[in-house]
Amino acid sequence: MKFEIGDKVVIKHSSEEADVVEIINKEMVMVEIRGVKFPVYNDQLDYPYYKRFTEKKLFPEKEKPKAKTFIDQVPRDKVTSKTKQPDGVWLMFLPIFGTDLFGDEVVDLLKVHLINGTAHGFKFDYTASFLGIPEFQLKNEIFNNQSFYLHDIDFEKINDSPVFDIEFSLMNPDKKKAEFFETSLKLRTKQVFNKIEEIKLKNEPSFQFKLMDDYPDAVKEEKLELTKLANSGFKIYEASKARQNLDPPRFSIDLHMEKLTDRWQNMSSFEILTLQLKEFEKFFDLSVAHRQPSLIVVHGLGSGKLRDEIHEILRHKKEVKTFVNQYHSSYGYGATEIYFQY
Repeated sequence: MKFEIGDKVVIKHSSEEADVVEIINKEMVMVEIRGVKFPVYNDQLDYPYYKRFTEKKLFPEKEKPKAKTFIDQVPRDKVTSKTKQPDGVWLMFLPIFGTDLFGDEVVDLLKVHLINGTAHGFKFDYTASFLGIPEFQLKNEIFNNQSFYLHDIDFEKINDSPVFDIEFSLMNPDKKKAEFFETSLKLRTKQVFNKIEEIKLKNEPSFQFKLMDDYPDAVKEEKLELTKLANSGFKIYEASKARQNLDPPRFSIDLHMEKLTDRWQNMSSFEILTLQLKEFEKFFDLSVAHRQPSLIVVHGLGSGKLRDEIHEILRHKKEVKTFVNQYHSSYGYGATEIYFQY
């Protein structure tokens, strides 16, 4: 089914009507509901004509005569209040249930919502990654006391080590508040299954994880007494000339233990890994300080533990644009190439 810009569509799982505002690719379009835009797969959409036809009755029912109501039977008006979101900011997961071939109830999808129960409105940058690969990204805004639909996740993807990274900043900047706030949520398969069993027992529709209690205040910079530091033997440099006093840049580093220390044979596996990661962090920071475009980290093959630890660190470094572990003429598959962004 092919949609075009301007088409009226219905989101199958929520039965909400939306407008197609952008064609992303052959499989996805961008839709808009009440001013909120988000991407949707084509197979999650339908044209609204069938929905409207089934909702509209061909022959209006005859109105039944209303029974007389006496004054003492009229119920008192109930005072209603606006629904308040839970305190803090949460990532909420709404399971969509179906049945398998044997008629057993199973979860087909998880609908992901962002809930803002704070007094602030936020701009947010959201990324969902599976097996370390970003598969869904969205930048938008969420007002205070609002729930925002993000996207759907096939339930099978829960086995692919999902990680949800979100960066928040205030819609109305405040000097007393932090410039931005980053947080990350990692889900484990067993953790999700336990949550689903829990909401079934409590007869609740969804489960959620708190991302923050409230937006943090700005960190006050402590002023250092430079004269006392200089008298104590510390070298004081001008900030504008700091790069001139750094160690020279290195565009490749070798983390094999024989390159790092002569005493490696007497070290435990934990001590070896700790030293290698410390050396990696040192030269990563040096590369960033020199604003290098790239860095090659030679970690070797072995069991792959060092490589995996380095890749996990790189996924959370905002200076990293991308990294790749592919065949290199000099290192084979034993090196990772890192490309920076500033």
